[in-house]
This record gives sequence, structure tokens and C-alpha cells, in this order.
Amino acid sequence: MLGGGPPSGGGGALSPARRAADLDALAGSTVDVVVVGGGVTGAGVALDAATRGLSVALLERTDLAAGTSRWSSKLVHGGLRYLAHGEIGLARESARERAVLMGTTAPHLVRPLAFLVPDVTGRDVSALAGLGGRFGDAVRVSVPGGRRSLPGTRRVGPDDVARLTPGVRGHRGGVVFWDGQLADDARLVVALARTAATWGARVLTGAAVRAVDGADVHVATDGGEAMTLRAGVVVNATGVWAQRLAPGVRLVPSRGTHLVVRAERLGCPTAALTVPLPGSRSRYVFALPQPGGLVYLGLTDEPVPGPVPDTDPVPSEAEVAQLLETVDRVLAEPLTRADVVGAFAGLRPLVLPASAGAGPGDATADLSRRHLLHADGPVLTVVGGKLTTYRAMAEQTVDAVVARLGRGARRSRTARLPLVGAAPRPELDRVPAPGWLVARYGTEAPVVAALGEESVVPGRPETVGELRFGVRAEGARTVADLLDRRVRIGLVPGDRARAVPVAERVLAEEC
Repeated sequence: MLGGGPPSGGGGALSPARRAADLDALAGSTVDVVVVGGGVTGAGVALDAATRGLSVALLERTDLAAGTSRWSSKLVHGGLRYLAHGEIGLARESARERAVLMGTTAPHLVRPLAFLVPDVTGRDVSALAGLGGRFGDAVRVSVPGGRRSLPGTRRVGPDDVARLTPGVRGHRGGVVFWDGQLADDARLVVALARTAATWGARVLTGAAVRAVDGADVHVATDGGEAMTLRAGVVVNATGVWAQRLAPGVRLVPSRGTHLVVRAERLGCPTAALTVPLPGSRSRYVFALPQPGGLVYLGLTDEPVPGPVPDTDPVPSEAEVAQLLETVDRVLAEPLTRADVVGAFAGLRPLVLPASAGAGPGDATADLSRRHLLHADGPVLTVVGGKLTTYRAMAEQTVDAVVARLGRGARRSRTARLPLVGAAPRPELDRVPAPGWLVARYGTEAPVVAALGEESVVPGRPETVGELRFGVRAEGARTVADLLDRRVRIGLVPGDRARAVPVAERVLAEEC
């Protein structure tokens, strides 16, 4: 039996040596919980289970955050849209989990972000946004830790609009509400996995679960090895691919697309420009400012019929046009297709209710974001939900695991457990490293800085030290792991091409 245990030394470093040791240890072993899927849900489950004293193996066929978890809007949101659909409980859960992330588990990765709805969209639109924002404020102050986590909704004048979103046309006011923004969604997943590793979880990427036969879990690694281990419970946290291990789960994937543009084309905004989708009172296109001089425009909600491929989804030209046309309604200088320097899309694992018919048609935007916990023999599937509520989903899942095994702590401790790199804001402000590095690595930023401050791509902030840290501590094994999931240079294909030789050199030196 592989045991869980108290935190280990080394900060949960997912080094090449540790991967090799975990691979040797898992072959033929027995563990309490095998978690399949290295996204935010799977990493959250692994952490929760390990901190309750259970032995855990997290198996991911590609890399941490290789699927949906890296294609989000990078927001930790309080669920204003849920309020519009009358899902008060889901909105409160989102607000509570946002407060946990901002106040305890990952304050280094989450910052307050202003969202501006300009009057140029229509005074009725901004007034409705103000009403929704105030409802959201009421929900926020009703949950533990929520009162001081964000400023309140307010009207702003033309000068504020020009300062926050300089690209907006006209000289009118607007409404500002607040939400949380992640420095990077993939970094959250890596932090979760590494924290789970400090509690004894075996985290193995490049390990595809081919079949579950009773208690036997059959695994193939990308190094060509095949192994079998035994599990008390198998948690299926594979998102849109969940039906491969749980055919009875009814999923309706939808595609969410974002465009990447240079921030200077929008006047280098400091707030998220928020424009309603034509014909909708609850769906918006956001222009989300990012570190490093970029803005993400998103997002769409398109149904995806047929089998889910293993390859990354590709934005359609219709989605690109829809996003540009929507945001251009309020810009003084409209964006064109030539301004798009990158684009990405992710698939949401929406759960089809049992009351629905054979399919939802094109109504994926109206499906609930509630998650599903589904038991099928030895496999316990958790699917659906949102990135913001990953911890609550993991807690409920491990509650079911503990009940099934008859051992392990009955209560989760993850709401009070800081992830690697986390610290209270005053302590983070004193970390002796550049602020942008602290926003990505927290208290570990000085270690990253010491590994090399040379830029990977001239004009971008990412450093060679980050690449080295990605290999030494964060489980990166390939160029794609480094550029597409650890530092995210891959979101701009032109920059990625220039970074490949540097990443190849670092891998050759470190592995």
C-alpha cells in the first residue's frame, strides 16, 4: 500500500527524478484512489484526497492542464450569469469559492479585475449591468470572506471610461463591477498538483488509462511501458472525455473561443471591456487585459456535435467574426482580422439533464454549469462545473470516496490550505522579485528569478529561468509543456516559433 502522509520537503517539486521514482513505485502497487485526468478538477481531487490521509495516484495521458483547464477566460468569477438564470445557489457557491481562492488558497494567482459596461452599448444595457452587479455584490457579502474581497459596483463618468478602456468611442459614462482574474489557469492546475505531491500524491503525466477492470487500472505510458495498479476507487475527472470511462454520462460539449490581440490596439486597457452579444441580455463578449501586453477577446458558446477528438479544438471563422463584430460596436478604431495574433478554443463538458430529450439542439448557452457526480461500479465520475468551483467539486467527490472506502478524514481541509507559492497579500508584496513574477509564482519567485532572467522572446516578459523551473519543479517534459502550458507563449504562434529553440536548449540541459 502506498501511503499518503504529512507534507514532504522540496515544495512538491515534480522533477524528472521524481517522475521516474513514482513510475517505479506505482507499477503493481495498490492505492486508495486513482484519479484519471490532470486538469483542475482532477488535480483538486488528488489534493483533497491526499490531505485526508488517502494514498493517491494522479494519472494524466498528456500533461497537466493539457485539456479544457488551460483554455478558460482566466477568470475566477462570482456567477452573475447564474443570477440571471435564477441559480442563486450556484452563484453563492461561486462567490464563496472565489473568496477562498483570493483570500487563502491562491492569492498570488488571483487579482481583482474591473469590468466596464460603457453607456455607448445603450443606457438600458449599462443600467441592467449595474443592477446585476449590485445583486452580485449582495451575494458576495453573504458568503464567508466575500465582504472585503472585491470593491462594489458603481457608475463611472466619461473620464473613468477613457482611463479604464481608452479604445471605447464617444464621451459617455458606464458601469463598473468587479470579479477575479487568474494570472493563468494552467498555473493554478500546476500549483494544485504540486501541492498534492507535497502530501504524498504520485503525480504521473504521460500515463494514459486504457481500461478499468474491477480494481485493476491498466495504464500505458508515453515511454512505451505498460503497467497495472489496483485502486480502491477510480475517480474519472477527464472532462469532455469522461464518457470513455463512463458511457452512461450524458455530455453536450460546447466550444468557447477567444482571440488574442495586442493591448495597444485597444489603448492598453486596465479594465475588462464588456459588450453584450446582440440579442442577448445575459451573454457578453469581454476584452480581458492580460500581463505582457495582450488582450483576450471572448467568448463564444457553440455546440460541438460528434465524438470529442484528442486534438485541441480550433476556432471557427464564424466565431472569430462574431467576436470582432461584437466588440467593434463600441470601439473608436474597429479591430480587423489582421489584428488577431492568436486564437484558442476550449470545450466545456456540459451535463445534459436526465429530463432532456435526445439532445439540446443549439441551446448549450442555456445549460446549467452545475457538476455531476456519477457512480458506475469502481468508477466515480465528476464532470461539469466551472474552474472557479473546482475545490467544492473535489470536496464532494472525496466525501463520496471516503464513504465508499470507509477510511480517510471525513472533512476536507482544502478551504484553509494555501497552495505552493501562496501567502497573504502583505507577505507577497515583500517578496524580493519582480511583481509580474510574484503574480505567477508567489513566494517561489526569487527561486525562479535566480535560474535566469534572460527573456525567452525579446519584448516579452517570460524568462529562461521560468523554463528551467518548469522542468525542475513543474513536471514539464516537452517543448509543448513549457511553451503552451507553463509560460503560455504558445498563445501567440509567431512568438512561439521564436521560443522553440530556447525551450529545446533548456530541455537538453535539464533532462
